[in-house]
Amino acid sequence: MKSIITPRLFATVAAVLLSTVALAPAASAKPAVEVAFVLDTTGSMGALIDGAKRKIWSIATTIADSNPDADIRMGLVAYRDIGDEYVTKTSGLTTDIQDLYANLLALKARGGGDWPESVNEALDVAVNKLQWTTGGETRRIVFLVGDAPPHMDYAQDTKYPKTLAVARQKDIIVNTVMAGDARDTERVWRDIAQSGNGRFIPIPQDGGHVVVIETPYDGDIIVLQKQINETVIPYGPRALQYRTEGKTLQLAQLAAVAPAQASDMASYLNKRALTTSEAVTGEGDLVSDVATGRRKLGSIKDDELPDSLRAVPPEQRISELDRQMTQRKALNERLAELVAKRDRFVADQRSKAPPQVSSFDRAVEETLKAQIRR
Repeated sequence: MKSIITPRLFATVAAVLLSTVALAPAASAKPAVEVAFVLDTTGSMGALIDGAKRKIWSIATTIADSNPDADIRMGLVAYRDIGDEYVTKTSGLTTDIQDLYANLLALKARGGGDWPESVNEALDVAVNKLQWTTGGETRRIVFLVGDAPPHMDYAQDTKYPKTLAVARQKDIIVNTVMAGDARDTERVWRDIAQSGNGRFIPIPQDGGHVVVIETPYDGDIIVLQKQINETVIPYGPRALQYRTEGKTLQLAQLAAVAPAQASDMASYLNKRALTTSEAVTGEGDLVSDVATGRRKLGSIKDDELPDSLRAVPPEQRISELDRQMTQRKALNERLAELVAKRDRFVADQRSKAPPQVSSFDRAVEETLKAQIRR
């Protein structure tokens, strides 16, 4: 029997198909985790800032461990008060954690003198001036870190209740980390955390006992990461090439004074390399950009290539990139085994340590694990 498709039947089938397509879930965007630190950098915060410098890579690795597939962007708003060298100094949200680390190293605890600080302005900058990702599967988290309450007498400031209302609209969680035990600060810090859907975290004035755990694997991890850094091919404008070259030296410079911190950095880079193919963070590495398809070798002008590649015939350049990427991949596979052993060693040492007063790094890491969890 011959089937007959009438116009009415065709219209009905088409409508069903269209409704099925409309109901099909759209491909999910790559998740992102964005974390900004709003940090009091007046004189009384010196010890805590030093601790943050020692543990920033450990904190970044906590984010990577909690959500391995996510884009990770971190930012920093340093603040003091009117009359100091600056009121706020901002490092925007970026995937270039090495650049952020360099900016953090440059911070010094100075100024202050009176008690309240420009907390309102700093929080306003973090919520309203940083370029937070809108929509998508993104976690947006702020840590306000300080020991003094805000100036509520500055007429030009946007007061924190109004800023926190915007934070809720943008789905930004605002946590407060209070250094010391000042009652007036605690009252405001608790209010900010509650209104910001975050946590109030009290820690000692000096940031608590920041524990740096050295492992038997640190030396080998650093050696492998140095070899991986040798596979980087800087490209782009000269200033970017110089900056990228500097990043390949950053680990060696850190290893000379703080091997455990250098091992933290290498561990973070290795875990990110599994999804980004990067040996350094940020832009400027031709090998990773071509390998991931972010750039095509043929589209790059000769004057943006390093001298070593310009001297090679065009048909041989891709072979050189392939060679470096193959070497990088093999080194990262070896490094991943050491990083896994290092992680187990650190976890074991922490489990054996006696309970201690909360420290800046542990408090932040535990909060991130809870708030990033999906």
